[in-house]
Amino acid sequence: MPAIDTNVLVRYLIADDRKQFETAKQFIEEAITNEALFIPVSVSVELEWVLRSLYEVKKAMIITTFNRLLEAREIEFQEESAIEIALSLYADNNADFADCLHIASAQTQGRVPLVTLDRKASRIEGAKLLV
Repeated sequence: MPAIDTNVLVRYLIADDRKQFETAKQFIEEAITNEALFIPVSVSVELEWVLRSLYEVKKAMIITTFNRLLEAREIEFQEESAIEIALSLYADNNADFADCLHIASAQTQGRVPLVTLDRKASRIEGAKLLV
């Protein structure tokens, strides 16, 4: 099962570079006919950041995009249950996706609370402000 990098996903999802879009599309379509694609957790974090920061994709669309990827049986996420929890936290809170994923990862491992010095992140259930 090949792993896929953020730039391949971005080119496929955004299609802002025709040649790279076609390359990414061909790879993805060929790969999923034979086996699933693997998305490392670090790629999930970077994908959200790139979509939000560089392409100014709205939070609701980012969540929809992730949910569609999660629903695709040809795609396997590292820490998939943590990604699902993080998306729920992200939807319900004014916090960064990365912070939501940190908390969700801690929760799925039974390691809560996540102690933090980040006041915004500490407002999420499962986190505790270290002050």
